[in-house]
Amino acid sequence: MGQSAGTSNHERHLARTRIVDTRLGGHNVRVQPGEYFVTGTPGTMVITVLGSCVAACIRNPFNGFGGMNHFMLPESEQGQWGGVSSHMRYGNHAMENLINEVLKSGCRRQDLEIKVFGGANMYAGSNEVGPKNGRFALTYLQNEGLRVAATDLGGTQGRRIHYWPETGKVKRLLLADTQASGISATESTYRNHLVEKPVEGDIELFG
Repeated sequence: MGQSAGTSNHERHLARTRIVDTRLGGHNVRVQPGEYFVTGTPGTMVITVLGSCVAACIRNPFNGFGGMNHFMLPESEQGQWGGVSSHMRYGNHAMENLINEVLKSGCRRQDLEIKVFGGANMYAGSNEVGPKNGRFALTYLQNEGLRVAATDLGGTQGRRIHYWPETGKVKRLLLADTQASGISATESTYRNHLVEKPVEGDIELFG
């Protein structure tokens, strides 16, 4: 686990992969499926690769504190996407963790700058996995009364997202079809994990 909220005013995270890429400059953190990362450290870039998963990039525009999550809704044994009977707790968990962490930096909910990416329909016969993830994210934010500043959802190609919380800048690269198998393998592992290990506990949004 990363540092707790009380141990640092710069970074709190579950993301485990920190890399330094001299071509891109500065410190970069890679967010994998099921993780999130927040930072107030200037110059930090947060990276993720998305197929049918969704990533929300959320920040406090007044001080540049922000971060990214990366999530997918699980399919229930009854074939209901997102586990309707469990109130889509996986997606709720991912969004609430990130939102609450950014709110701790001192901004109001209505001030959050939110951008959403991913949700590609990459796999034949996938029952529109990606689009359903994307619709969940947008519906969740709408129901919470949170404004979305930008979206790039859907399509049939994976995405690589570079995000700078300090400024809110995002660079999006559409990935070649030859990279789809690697994305599929990563997401398949994550999907199996969701089935095997349910979300524990409940989280409430700060007002």
